[in-house]
Amino acid sequence: MHRPRSLALLTALAFFPMAARAADIDAARSAAPTSGPSRSLPRFGIMADAGLPDGANASLVFRPLRWVRLHGGGGTNTISAGIRAGATLVPFGMGPSATVEGGHYFDGDANGLARRFAGQSFQSALLDKVGYDYANFHLGLDFGYRRVTFYLHGGMSYVRATVHNFDGVVASTASANGAGNTPGGGTTEVAVNQDPIVKAWFPSAKLGLIVYLW
Repeated sequence: MHRPRSLALLTALAFFPMAARAADIDAARSAAPTSGPSRSLPRFGIMADAGLPDGANASLVFRPLRWVRLHGGGGTNTISAGIRAGATLVPFGMGPSATVEGGHYFDGDANGLARRFAGQSFQSALLDKVGYDYANFHLGLDFGYRRVTFYLHGGMSYVRATVHNFDGVVASTASANGAGNTPGGGTTEVAVNQDPIVKAWFPSAKLGLIVYLW
């Protein structure tokens, strides 16, 4: 009467190593995706965003790791064309992010844009050549990571620009105001420095969308 119990015990002892081995295999399979998730994600995509001082930009995106994103491209600020490149860290693949970018807008005539607000008769030599370099230091939120990412970034930006034609405008203004005439009927020259460089820090933000293609 003890033979069935002995047979059951022997069967259990024989089955236990096989069950343990199967559990180990399942655990290894379930752990594999978490050890290298970036390999299963598409790495290349396209990005579009808009904000200040960036203007509107389109870029190519490369994601070597799930939490690292590199991009480079160009766009416009409605005055001229520009270029931009940067890197974004997303520690969890999505959610909180940190971005550093640098860009340059080439010189362009800003009088057309100014006339939209100041009237069609407006014209300033100071706006004949407007361009600038900029750098963004942003924190943000990124939603989605596998195929589509929508993001909102904000922080501080540094801008450096040269004010072209400044010397001519100052000289013409001084002449119009009679600053070049002396009481004795002679004239004096107005000493004007080279075009000044303007540097400024200010808050900035942008909205963007990334679509990963392959």
